[in-house]
Amino acid sequence: MKTNARPLVLTGLFAASLLFAAQARAESEWQKEHPRREEVNQRLHHQDRRIHRELKEGKINRDEARKLRGEDRDIRQQEQGMAKLDHGHITRQEQKTLNQEENQVSQQIKNGN
Repeated sequence: MKTNARPLVLTGLFAASLLFAAQARAESEWQKEHPRREEVNQRLHHQDRRIHRELKEGKINRDEARKLRGEDRDIRQQEQGMAKLDHGHITRQEQKTLNQEENQVSQQIKNGN
């Protein structure tokens, strides 16, 4: 009896690709929700709401809000760049650095400049 190995090989490759895709998806989900990244991004989101509120209340003007949002955007880009270098997460030192930068922007929001 002669069997054709090609369908078995294709089936095996298909199964392996499904397994790889599932693993990659699970890994990317974890990376996206890594606790240190999540904390940094939550702070950035909170600061954006604060900027909006301060602008609405007249405590800062549009130019100041634009400047502050630009600084937050720079911090977010740094966070994303750091995460790309380390398989989707950031180190404690990187988190500390980003938090210090966020603290500076937060102080500027508080002081209205």
